[in-house]
Amino acid sequence: MYDLAVVGGGIVGLSTTRALLRSRPGAKLLLLEKEPRLASHQTGHNSGVIHSGVYYKPGSLKARYAREGARTIVKFCQERGIAHEVCGKLVVATSRDEMPRLEHLHRRGLENGLKVEKVGPEAIREIEPHATGVAALKVPETGIVDYPEVARALAEDVKAAGGEVRTGTEVRDLSETAGGVELNTNRGSFQARALVNCAGLHSDRIARLSGVEAGARIVPFRGEYYELRPGRRYLVKNIIYPLPDPDFPFLNVHLTRTLGGGVEAGPNAVLGLAREGYGKLDVCFEDLAETLAYPAFWRLARRYWRTGVREFGRSLSKKAFTRSLQRLVPEIVEDDLLPAEAGVRAQALGDDGTLVDDFFIVEGRRTVHVLNAPSPAATAAIPIGEEVARRVAALGGR
Repeated sequence: MYDLAVVGGGIVGLSTTRALLRSRPGAKLLLLEKEPRLASHQTGHNSGVIHSGVYYKPGSLKARYAREGARTIVKFCQERGIAHEVCGKLVVATSRDEMPRLEHLHRRGLENGLKVEKVGPEAIREIEPHATGVAALKVPETGIVDYPEVARALAEDVKAAGGEVRTGTEVRDLSETAGGVELNTNRGSFQARALVNCAGLHSDRIARLSGVEAGARIVPFRGEYYELRPGRRYLVKNIIYPLPDPDFPFLNVHLTRTLGGGVEAGPNAVLGLAREGYGKLDVCFEDLAETLAYPAFWRLARRYWRTGVREFGRSLSKKAFTRSLQRLVPEIVEDDLLPAEAGVRAQALGDDGTLVDDFFIVEGRRTVHVLNAPSPAATAAIPIGEEVARRVAALGGR
């Protein structure tokens, strides 16, 4: 019998496990990850940006935890000697009709306590000599880091505190017992007094196995990336973003320098045909059937079909993808782009057909479930873990 079990070995699951062990020293804790290695999915397939929280609704968990998370993850990296850089970014308005959106984002950044600054074309060229725009928002708190390296350091902390980590162990069923929760896996059964679900792409399924119906399901969105060929990396000094589309809750394709000196371009956002489908032709018929059978998906499709068609076209056409980047850096040409590894975003979709915009954490009788933790969850992993630990502590009072 374990005191606590955590399902999911990504950065959020590892941070949560670390927070649980810190809040309950000496607790017998088990972390289960179905893949052979930790941080195999969302953590290992993102752009490595330390988000400042500029985009998110003031007062939301995303806004609060991104800001707090940026500070704590930089501190964690400094303490552990993990390479990172707070290099800042530009969010660029490429036409006059985007200025109201830039003004709105500026106000939102200030409300979120950030040191954002509006700059004009000359300042844009000073910061990013090859970028173009009528104005931009300078966001100095943004940075870059290797999140899998952060996850490895968190796993070291978990093991040092006595936590047990089992990879290659997939939860296939679970049930509540008189004294806790029983988990049936491909490697035997385990019992724990309480369960925390940080299963990312499969978090809704784990919740349903535990009897929790939260009114939302995971719909996967594949994000495709390119990288600039080495001889053209000079076109981007740090990070360049477009203004987000107000009609679609994704950040649109952007350009990000990596710690290794490369420059990533992307991601777009197309419906994933598999929850772990990183290739264009990857299909899981069980996953796809579950998405198509969910009535809320069709409500979403009716609302965003034009955007979906545009994103799908950009997925099929490298030329269309290049045109999106040329709005930010006109000198980029199609031959500059080399295919890079894609990612899959675990996006929660509510039963009403709206994409869940904030982090979404719900409790059962002996369980806590993190049911929506897409970007900026990697940035916010430490405060998310602390919040989940607080909610686990509250379970004992029920």
